[in-house]
Amino acid sequence: MINKIISVKEAAEKVQDGMTIMVGGFLANGTPESLIDALVERNVKNLTLICNDTGFPDRGVGKMVVNKQFKKMIASHVGTNPETANQMNSGETEVILTPQGTLAEKVRCGGNGLGGFYTPTGIGTEAEIGKEKKVINGKEYIFETPLRADVAILKASVADKKGNMVFNKTMKNFNPIMATAADLVIVEADKIVEIGEIDPDDVMCSGIFVDYIVGGDK
Repeated sequence: MINKIISVKEAAEKVQDGMTIMVGGFLANGTPESLIDALVERNVKNLTLICNDTGFPDRGVGKMVVNKQFKKMIASHVGTNPETANQMNSGETEVILTPQGTLAEKVRCGGNGLGGFYTPTGIGTEAEIGKEKKVINGKEYIFETPLRADVAILKASVADKKGNMVFNKTMKNFNPIMATAADLVIVEADKIVEIGEIDPDDVMCSGIFVDYIVGGDK
């Protein structure tokens, strides 16, 4: 069996300047904080971020925002991190605001090899600018394209050595769908257990999607 467990430092080195990264979490809940800290220390630059939000200045992916590591951010809201707005308003960073359900479906399509989907969400707003529109059964829809990333960094409560994951309550959020939509998937787990210790019925995301696992003590 391939050993998927690596150190935080080794995991951070997988992320290179200019890459697109997906980061799990919802207001920093379910975000891999140790990996974020390591990426801040490495100071990789010109990244494109795909995340539900940009966290807080001192929590979650917001620490990377403060460190000015992103050239583009694709998120559903950014209001909890004033630094995001500062960089957006100054033109220093491009911010693409995407309705939350649309963002989730774009990631899901990316993970399932689909070409996109039609949604009525955003009709009559800036979200429709520059996008294909179509009338279906008398209702207007926007066509949204899929999202994929070079690397996804995720957080699990428990992972076994194959990468099968369990999430504690709302920690689940975007983590399972992002696991399917990146070329390289790294999971930070609070606890790593032996194969077979997780009941198959309790697995919330299959280890087949996971390339590397980082433990909280690594």
